[in-house]
Amino acid sequence: MPGTGTDQSVDALPRRRRMLVLAICCMSLLIVSLDITALNVALPSLGRDLNADVSGLQWTVDAYTLVLASFLMLSGSMADRLGRRRVFTTGLVIFTTGSLLCALAPGLGWLVGFRMLQALGGSMLNPVAMSIIRNTFHDPKELARAIGLWGGVVGISMAAGPIVGGALVQAFDWRAVFWINIPVGITALVLTRRFVPESRAPRARRIDPVGQLLVILLLGSLTFGIIEGGRGEWTSAPIVGCFLVAALSLPALVWYESRRFEPLLDPRFFRSAPFSGASAIAVSAFAALSGFLFLNTLYLQDQRQLSALEAGTYLLPMAGVTLVLAPVSGWLINRVGARLPLLLAGSALTASGLMFAGWQAESDNARLFTAYVLFGIGFGLVNAPITNTAVTGMPRAQAGVAAGIASTSRQVGSALGVAMVGTALAAGSMRTGWWIITVCAVSVLVIGLLTSGPWAQASAGRAAERLAASGQRPGNH
Repeated sequence: MPGTGTDQSVDALPRRRRMLVLAICCMSLLIVSLDITALNVALPSLGRDLNADVSGLQWTVDAYTLVLASFLMLSGSMADRLGRRRVFTTGLVIFTTGSLLCALAPGLGWLVGFRMLQALGGSMLNPVAMSIIRNTFHDPKELARAIGLWGGVVGISMAAGPIVGGALVQAFDWRAVFWINIPVGITALVLTRRFVPESRAPRARRIDPVGQLLVILLLGSLTFGIIEGGRGEWTSAPIVGCFLVAALSLPALVWYESRRFEPLLDPRFFRSAPFSGASAIAVSAFAALSGFLFLNTLYLQDQRQLSALEAGTYLLPMAGVTLVLAPVSGWLINRVGARLPLLLAGSALTASGLMFAGWQAESDNARLFTAYVLFGIGFGLVNAPITNTAVTGMPRAQAGVAAGIASTSRQVGSALGVAMVGTALAAGSMRTGWWIITVCAVSVLVIGLLTSGPWAQASAGRAAERLAASGQRPGNH
């Protein structure tokens, strides 16, 4: 097994080996993404079997995304410190075990708890896999192609997830959605131990328990307040307290992290306008996606009375377009940069949201499928620019942290999307849910326009120089 335990251990890998490493990393993304998309189709069946209301279904999704978002940055920095392959394989073991327990869960509370364990393993997969990719492909053009393929896996999971989930629910029940993760996880584990070389940052980063606690407080209190407030108790003491904790946690996190030598969440990353923009776009785009899937799944099965498999088939136009355009987005970045795919993505997502919110696209199939295709175009184009902007231009030694921040932004968006849209649905207003998705789509367009110009690129260069210079200085606090 090659590998010296530093970033340089993967420099001499031949092209075939590099592509195999990419394929193994993509397997981890596939099982995490497939789990989310397939589970969405299974939610109505799950809700009936476990007697769960809308709030219970929200927690089934958000318990996973909250834990994922809370620990992604820690996993990225720990991978840089302890070894990326070591953390990656640990994540595969925990995720696969969590999937097994979810399949055996006797009730909603148990399922939510096991979803949190599953997410703890998931937090060690995607950002660490992206860090492995970043340290395997050093040529910018080759890296852009690799990221395009990586983004294409999201399209594959979106295309396969609804159909696979619907078929499993139709043939068995919702528990089969979790059973399918187990053989894929075991296969990825075996291949990782055999073919992925170990690598880590040349200088280990310190653990930041205070920063980790503040992140958990911020995300947990905000999401809990939104979901539980939707039950009609916005002015109750616990809900007001949650929003107060969230409001205090954010400035406390920024203040504390800006004074640490090696913070969990380095505020200096956000001095780069493209990086800040990519993070905000990730939140907005994935809030739109998670809200879109949550709303459509319940609409198609509860209001149109479609089966799980039929509902999955209805979502194929969106998923298929995402699958086709995800690698195209990477190709565009390689030739013209991230600005064009970002603007096209924002425009398509906005058009889709407006068709649902303003023109009732669900009223007939022609408009419905047109809106689905537009959403697929937007989401297919948006993922690669987010990832490319987050990990390129940053010092390689901090690739794990940068990838962790980008992945965290995605999961924060996913959690908030389900929380906000589900709360609107619980209040009896599906139209409000569509307007929330439309606002998120407009945010992708506006932020992409503002943070992808020449001045933004200049700010990215200055931020990377400061990070590289500061990373060479020892610190004692």
